[in-house]
Amino acid sequence: MFVEGTLRWQVTEDAPWDLLMALALRDLGGLTDVGDPVLPAVIPAVERVVQGARGVRSAATLARTGADRDLLRSQWKAWWERTLVRESRPITTQFKPPHFAVFDRELELQDLVAEHYADALAWTTARHEEYAHLSMAKHAARASDIVDVVRDREHELRRQAGYFRLDLDVLPLEKKGAWIVAPHTIVVSDGLREDSAAFRAWFAPVVAALV
Repeated sequence: MFVEGTLRWQVTEDAPWDLLMALALRDLGGLTDVGDPVLPAVIPAVERVVQGARGVRSAATLARTGADRDLLRSQWKAWWERTLVRESRPITTQFKPPHFAVFDRELELQDLVAEHYADALAWTTARHEEYAHLSMAKHAARASDIVDVVRDREHELRRQAGYFRLDLDVLPLEKKGAWIVAPHTIVVSDGLREDSAAFRAWFAPVVAALV
C-alpha cells in the first residue's frame, strides 16, 4: 500500500490480499452476481487445479441448493463488506487451514473456503505479487496521477484542499472502471489504473466532488 497526501487530505492505494482472496472464492463458488455493487469477474480467471482440502468436492458443496445457496450468498456478502473497511482488516491472515475457524459461524462460507482454498490462494498470491511489483516500479508515475489532479483542483479554486480521505482498492477485474463500494472506498480496475490518462480523467471529477 502507498499513501499520498498532506495533513489535510489522504489517498491510499492498495490491492488488499483479503479482497483478492474474497473475489477469487466468489468466482470459484459461482457467486459473481453477489455484491452491492456487483463487481465484474476477475482476470485472469482463477484456475481450478487443486481439489478441496478434504481431497474431493465436499458433500456440503454438492448439496448446496436453495436455502443453503442463499445462506452462502449472504455470508459471502457480509464477509466482503466487512473486509472492505480498511480499519477492520486483520493484520495477519484469517485463513488458517484446515478448519478456517474464523468462519465457524458461517458454515456455508467455511465449506466454500475449504473446498477452493488452494486454488484461491495460488491466484491471490500471484496477483498480489504482481501488484506489489508494478506499484514499486511505477510508484512515481502513480503518485503523480493522484497529486497532480489534487493540485490542479487547488489551483482552480485558488485555495488548498480541505480534509478528505479516499481509499483506492486496485483489483484485477475484466471490465475497466471504478465502483464506489463503501464510504471513502472505491474499487478501481487495474486496467483503469494502468491507463494514466483515463485514470486522471476519472479521478478529476471525484476530487472536484471532495475538495
